[in-house]
Amino acid sequence: MQTGTVIKSTGSWYNVRMDETREVLQCRIVGKFRLDDVPLTNPVAVGDRVEVQPEGSEQGLIKTILPRRNYVVRQSPRRKHDLHLLAANIDQAVLITTIVQPTLKPGFIDRFLVMTERDEIPVTIVFNKADLYDEAAMETFGEMKEVYEKIGYGILLTSVPQGIGLEHLKHLLKDKTTLMSGQSGVGKSSLVNAIQPHLQLRTGDISDYSGKGQHTTTFAEMFDLDFGGSLIDTPGIKTLAFNDKDKANIAHSFREFFALSEHCKFGGACLHRNEPGCAVHEALRRGEVSELRYLNYLGLLDEVEEQNYWERQKTF
Repeated sequence: MQTGTVIKSTGSWYNVRMDETREVLQCRIVGKFRLDDVPLTNPVAVGDRVEVQPEGSEQGLIKTILPRRNYVVRQSPRRKHDLHLLAANIDQAVLITTIVQPTLKPGFIDRFLVMTERDEIPVTIVFNKADLYDEAAMETFGEMKEVYEKIGYGILLTSVPQGIGLEHLKHLLKDKTTLMSGQSGVGKSSLVNAIQPHLQLRTGDISDYSGKGQHTTTFAEMFDLDFGGSLIDTPGIKTLAFNDKDKANIAHSFREFFALSEHCKFGGACLHRNEPGCAVHEALRRGEVSELRYLNYLGLLDEVEEQNYWERQKTF
């Protein structure tokens, strides 16, 4: 057996860079792997440490997935009962978004943070395409910056044509394993190409018809950065949903609400809806927490609650 790191996932095959030789083997998996007893559409994630039995000089079998120190998972967009692993064993995540082209979706930001909060993965939110921002867009950016920096998330403003924030982004990525994600069309690939030109990731335009981004990344893949560190680039995400979380999970994933819950009458059991003595409601009245975040939170609670009973209780 030899150990290595999964650097690319194409669904059926996994590219594994071997520790000793640094060679890359194309590998298949043996057996079935699950996560918390829920089926996975991709049982092995980019970033996973694995044990491989080589088959010849170019191929191998993944026999064991070594323990993960963390992972990022979401509901499969195609199979609602299954989970889809985005990445494993990362130091941080960088979410690329923009105020315009495509239009900002604050709810998507909060859904992404729900994914990373379970393992307390540090997240920086990058607002890209600053060269397109008018005065109103810059005002919106300022509001977003205030909301998320206040609760401990990093914020960065970038523009590839104007070179804004690129050195800061390189410093952020240096010597770390980073998951970089975002919705289609936010300029993720253009940003990566600007700070690491030799990669030349495919870039795409915004659809004139839908106003949404078009997918350019097809599979998750890990790239080494010449200034130190590794970047896991993921396909553009259209939507995020969660079949692995209940209402309590959602409540605990909004960090400022969770911190306040110790002062709620019902403590950690409070869902911050209509419960008496709710500290989150008091903080909302005083303007100490974001009303936008609170509305996004209520929407996620409703979504989890409205899932059909058979969907949540299905025996896998």
